[in-house]
Amino acid sequence: MVAHVANGIAQALGAAVVALQTAPSPPSLMVLQGRKTWLTADGLEKTAGEGWSYFSSSLYYVSTEEKIWTESRNDCRKRGSDLVIINSREEQVFINRLRKRQWIWIGLSDGETEGVWKWVDGSELITGFWKTGQPNNYRNADCVFYGFGSDPVKNWADYPCNSDLIWICEKRI
Repeated sequence: MVAHVANGIAQALGAAVVALQTAPSPPSLMVLQGRKTWLTADGLEKTAGEGWSYFSSSLYYVSTEEKIWTESRNDCRKRGSDLVIINSREEQVFINRLRKRQWIWIGLSDGETEGVWKWVDGSELITGFWKTGQPNNYRNADCVFYGFGSDPVKNWADYPCNSDLIWICEKRI
């Protein structure tokens, strides 16, 4: 009986090793001479520009100036990215460290249809990190900023898109 179980475990481990050897590799981040660099699955080296931070297969850029939501998004696009899309609690916590207690634009709005929150990639909001009482559409607020209140997780609020805030861009790698 023990030999049969051991044989089954050995076969499962062998299959897992083969799967790992043939699976595409995620990018790996390296720091070479002070530059943030990663290797793509096909072995090409890519380098992040100044001001970009790495987290979980994405690069993030925090602006140093304030703009309205659409101009913020345009700036991200010029950088080959878009406003940040927050997909997990871990990413939410990471963004909290980047923002340094500032209000920041994120890539979420209900500008197309009131109450239907969509990310800049067109996907609908599944998990939100709204501050209690938000969104409230105060002053016809169609865009979302991060950093309302002191809670590091539940701190999103809707806000008028024509307000000037800093922003965070995200570039998937």
